[in-house]
Amino acid sequence: MENGQTFIGRGIVYPQKNIGEIVFCTGMTGYQEIVSDPSYHGQILVMTYPLIGNQGINMDDFKSTKPHILGLVVKELCDTPSHYKSETTLYDYIKSHQIPFITDIDTRELTKVIRDYGTMRATISEVEISTAMIVKKIQSFNLPKDYVSKVSTNEPYTLNGNGKRVVLIDLGVKQGIINELVKKDFDLTVIPYNSTLNDVIQYSPDKVIVSDGPGNPKDVKETIHLLKELIGRVPIFGICLGHQLLALACGADTRKMKFGHRGSNYPVKDIRTNKTFITSQNHSYTVDEITLIGTELEAIQVALNDKTIEAIIHKKYPIVSVQYYPVGSSGTEEINRLFVEFLNQERRGEHGFM
Repeated sequence: MENGQTFIGRGIVYPQKNIGEIVFCTGMTGYQEIVSDPSYHGQILVMTYPLIGNQGINMDDFKSTKPHILGLVVKELCDTPSHYKSETTLYDYIKSHQIPFITDIDTRELTKVIRDYGTMRATISEVEISTAMIVKKIQSFNLPKDYVSKVSTNEPYTLNGNGKRVVLIDLGVKQGIINELVKKDFDLTVIPYNSTLNDVIQYSPDKVIVSDGPGNPKDVKETIHLLKELIGRVPIFGICLGHQLLALACGADTRKMKFGHRGSNYPVKDIRTNKTFITSQNHSYTVDEITLIGTELEAIQVALNDKTIEAIIHKKYPIVSVQYYPVGSSGTEEINRLFVEFLNQERRGEHGFM
């Protein structure tokens, strides 16, 4: 890692020396969904739960068509999965996609290091190479700023339905979001992150959704510009990265967190109802609460662990956004409520989104 610390274990590396941010995920399950989540693009993933891979890999639980992590770090990688849906092992899956990985290290200790130092650049490399040489290369490496362009759709595509017209701005959308919209029979069009206002209005959408995705929200200038033009024209819902971009478009600011939120067990409290629910999250950045002052935005939900903002609404226009994944997580339907109400609502009521 860039702070000079090393962990030695067993694994496979490839000729290309992949350098990325090393992050940890606290989820006990869901490794297949995590590995294939576009929001992890460019990151080396540490799983804190010690045994990973015991359910194997199936064809139903992917978040996208391919893995997006830059590397995988686990304590023990199970090579004998027993789940009835399993079609291959996690080992064979990541090896077939040439993803570097390392096992047999103390991932709990590594997680403590990341918590103390914060998210760092790192790489998985052979022990024969000089540590000093590797650290020097890591420290001189500039992280890319084009992550979203790597995971967004290149061309618009439409999934026809009989409901309202929804345009989804793809920043690296999870398949679950698309499945939810298709299930509700919306007439859905998915467009690239760098689309223009004319690209959107040609579809005459009833609603616009800004998806989740990887990286620093301030690097996605094209989408921020588009959102500024869309505000007041059409109802908008932001998810994860889309939540941060909406905040920036409305005049608020974002900041990088020390080690972010990643996992399926993050408690969120709704300020208005005083209810708490468990969410799935994956993000390194958060909306800076103090910068909401002077904007038309209002925070309506916060994280219980660190009081960071989890949901905002616009006081004037039909705009709502959440920092967590709003569908299909953790076995609770409570977190789906804002999303469902946005999709069902004809217009913003006097008291805003509920």
